[in-house]
Parts: sequence; structure tokens; C-alpha cells
Amino acid sequence: MERIILGIDPGTTIMGYGLIRAQDARNAEMLALGVLELHRFEDHYTKLKTIFDRTIGLIDQYHPAELAIEAPFYGKNVQSMLKLGRAQGTAIAAALSRSLDIYEYAPRKIKMSITGNGNASKEQVAILLQKMFHISEMPANLDATDGLAAAVCHFYQKNPSSGLSAAPAAKSWKEFIAGHPKRVR
Repeated sequence: MERIILGIDPGTTIMGYGLIRAQDARNAEMLALGVLELHRFEDHYTKLKTIFDRTIGLIDQYHPAELAIEAPFYGKNVQSMLKLGRAQGTAIAAALSRSLDIYEYAPRKIKMSITGNGNASKEQVAILLQKMFHISEMPANLDATDGLAAAVCHFYQKNPSSGLSAAPAAKSWKEFIAGHPKRVR
């Protein structure tokens, strides 16, 4: 039942990504983790082309079957939301052009699946992923771990036997660790 999942945290300045290989219903290994930096491009359409090309490159290199992508969150700046939606749509279009199944998760859902707290910080998510996958050197930009978190969230959602898809919110880190000993090594 081995499958590869590509996770993307879309953005027009930085796109984070992570890939995992699900070996069975309980185990996954990290294949790749990184960011696509787009701030050097002034033209928005060049950024979108770069997102499309990089997403296609990741798909062609790792051959994932599924894309898990973070849904845009609602903010006050409409222009930012439109740009973020375009970035997400571009990554989705790239995945669809390679016939991947697409799954979209809200930021709170992703954080909840990793930490047990939908309001967790990027740093808390990154620390747990670092322990989970024994990542020796964390990337400077946490958008990379956000992309990885999307892939891991999808893995948990599609594997109810992992016991992690419907975990109740923990009231403290101690309670979370006690309830999920395999998630912290």
C-alpha cells in the first residue's frame, strides 16, 4: 500500500513543500522538504509560472499519487487573498495535469493533526515534525515544514488505523505527548 504524498503550502513570495512516502497505514518517511523562493520575481505571472514548473518538477521526480494543499485563510487584505488563491490554483492545476488526486486542508486542521492544537504556532508544528522524521537540520524558512505538515495531515486523515485522524485536542503539551507517544521520539 505504499504511496507518495506531496504537501504544499502555497504562496506568492514563498511556497513550501514536503513529500512523504506512506509505507503502510502507520508509517511514513520524509522524502523531501524545501521552499520555492519567489520574491526575486517582480511579475506576478512569472511567479505563477515558476510555481507551476516547480510543482511539475517535484511530481516528475518523486511520482506522488496525491497532493495535499493548504487552503487559503480568510484575511482582511483582498488583494493578498486573490494572489494566494492564484498560487494555490496554479499548484493544483500542475497536479491535475499529472492526474494526482487533490485534497485541501484548512490551516487549523493541519495544525490540529500534527500538534493536537489548531492554534499551534509554525514553530510548534516544525518541532514535532523534526522529531517525527528525525530532521537533523531544519530549514531556515518554516514554510517548508508547513508543506510537509499538509502531507502528514493527509496521511493521518486517510489512515484512521493510525489512531491520529480524530484525536481530541490536548489541554497541554504533556497531555498531547502522553496521548501520542509514537509521534514524539
